[in-house]
Amino acid sequence: MITIPAPPSKSETHRALVLAALAGGPSTVHNALTSDDTAHTRACLTALGAQFFPQEDGSLVVQPIPRHPSPCSAELFVGESGTTCRLMTAIAAVLPGSFRIYGSGRMSTRPIAPLTEALGRLGVDITFEGLPGCPPLRLSSSGWQRAHTTLDASASSQYLSALLLAAPRSPHGLVVDLRGERIASWPYAALTIAAMARAAVPVATFHHRGDTLSPCTLEDIPLLPPNAIRCTVPGNQPYRAGTFTVEGDWSSASYFLAAGALGRVPVTVTHLRTDSLQADRALVDILKRMGARVTVAATGITVWPSPLMGADLPMGACPDLVPTVAVLAAAAQGTTRIHGAAHLRLKESDRIAAVADGLTRLGVAVQTTDDGLFIAGGLAVRGPVELATFGDHRLAMSLSLTELLGVRPILDQPGCVAKSFPNFWKHWEAVRIAQQEAAHDA
Repeated sequence: MITIPAPPSKSETHRALVLAALAGGPSTVHNALTSDDTAHTRACLTALGAQFFPQEDGSLVVQPIPRHPSPCSAELFVGESGTTCRLMTAIAAVLPGSFRIYGSGRMSTRPIAPLTEALGRLGVDITFEGLPGCPPLRLSSSGWQRAHTTLDASASSQYLSALLLAAPRSPHGLVVDLRGERIASWPYAALTIAAMARAAVPVATFHHRGDTLSPCTLEDIPLLPPNAIRCTVPGNQPYRAGTFTVEGDWSSASYFLAAGALGRVPVTVTHLRTDSLQADRALVDILKRMGARVTVAATGITVWPSPLMGADLPMGACPDLVPTVAVLAAAAQGTTRIHGAAHLRLKESDRIAAVADGLTRLGVAVQTTDDGLFIAGGLAVRGPVELATFGDHRLAMSLSLTELLGVRPILDQPGCVAKSFPNFWKHWEAVRIAQQEAAHDA
């Protein structure tokens, strides 16, 4: 059996850094992920006035952005981190000053208009340098001038997370009415709301019908029409200073859990919370639906080598799992339908097209749709295959799984995993060695 420790959660690290930077006093962040994306968030918060002091035990002591900062001008480079871009846009907008937000790679084509339109209704002036509605952008703000806005979260829940996280810094607070046909990746917004509650700033959620408002829970929201949801946040209320501890990352764990099903040796992943709000915890249920043997214990999640079968999988709530599940589907008997994930086309790559490209190179029959893929199980190619990652960390890590299916994947940009999991290849080598030993002993 192989045991892999899950790295710290990227999603939770972004949120913990923001909460500490907007707290009422110094805080300590434990188990923060060190990766390209989280480094950009930390650098942007530093440019906005926060200070970070690394400690010998690996934690960070954070001195927050001053409560009443003087207007400033800052350049905020977000790299290829969509989360950093969206969170920093809202946080910069709630502070006085002039800011330029820009990135690299596909960032100049990744939409942010729903968020900037919501900020415009709060009195923030935003202009775009390139494509309308996409970074790079410039914003000029004296802080939010109003409390009420509307937001279309159909393309990304990060727009909502950004507004909610920044709102306590505004003296007006926030009242946001959601619009659109759906809330993309709702569990990530729920993760934000839970993190804010732990930092003593509650988000109230309501279901409104006409002029009638009724409180609703986070569990209720996915069952309600998005245009009937209102969220409110109190203003002028710093987050409670203290200790923020980041849990293990289910997204990064997914590759090794999948490896347990595909390879010759069971894999246990530790440092995961089984009650986590992270969306990608759904992989446990997906693996079970596809026929994998999975055991869940306090000491870790173990997946055993298993014959897999195709399944119908709605994945709108956990789109980051799609590349991993696609490789599982390629090894399964029968056809797998992945759907509900149209927003995957707006990630670091067009992940629907990119996944289809990789599977096609492996001889897998695949058909793309607007919001997903149909994948007929069965690889027709073995041995060395050149595979494109499109510079997308999740493509690189998921395509590595094909090594367990008799392929020798040759990735064009293996280093792109540093975006979220810099130590991935070190842990993958342990999987590779264990598989080779099992094959030798067979």
